[in-house]
Amino acid sequence: MDLFGIAVLVFLVTDPFGNIAIYLAALKNVAPERRMRVVARELLFALGLLMLFLTFGDKILSGLGLSREATAIAGGIILFIIALRLIFPTPQGLLGDVPDGEPMLVPLATPAVAGPSALAVLMTLRNTHQGELWELYLAVFLAWLATAAILLQASWLQRFLGPRGLMAVERLTGMLLIMLSVDMLLDNLQSILHIAP
Repeated sequence: MDLFGIAVLVFLVTDPFGNIAIYLAALKNVAPERRMRVVARELLFALGLLMLFLTFGDKILSGLGLSREATAIAGGIILFIIALRLIFPTPQGLLGDVPDGEPMLVPLATPAVAGPSALAVLMTLRNTHQGELWELYLAVFLAWLATAAILLQASWLQRFLGPRGLMAVERLTGMLLIMLSVDMLLDNLQSILHIAP
């Protein structure tokens, strides 16, 4: 997977369009003049978590004695489940109820942006990426930058797209994630079973 493909994958997993409603709900009791500052702070926390797992995720996996194929297949399964939730949402959404007051780290930085699926995918990418390590860091940063640009404009996007538009974008994201997850599963099953592509 090239740098652009990795960036798109991480962007889809962070699901900025799906998180617009979560951000708006979590910030409803925050003073309007502080909202942009809170969003920026939470996005920086999320970037820190993503980079931390990208840096030390391989040590966690090796400490647990997990193979590259096993982590890639697990990442594909997680992606598939997240994609299904995007296409067929539950009444509580992906994260359930959002607490009142000014959020700090939870639920905006994690699990909204740097959620379990994003962290699992980063650990998988670190252990399966064949190219240079800097490519992963750059791809994650680019994906985060695109996610941040969308979430910083959450109020405007909600008005512009409307509920139906947001739902359509979220469902489209889910479809793309399903295709990526199936591709990840097939690639690693071929590797385990030694089947020529």
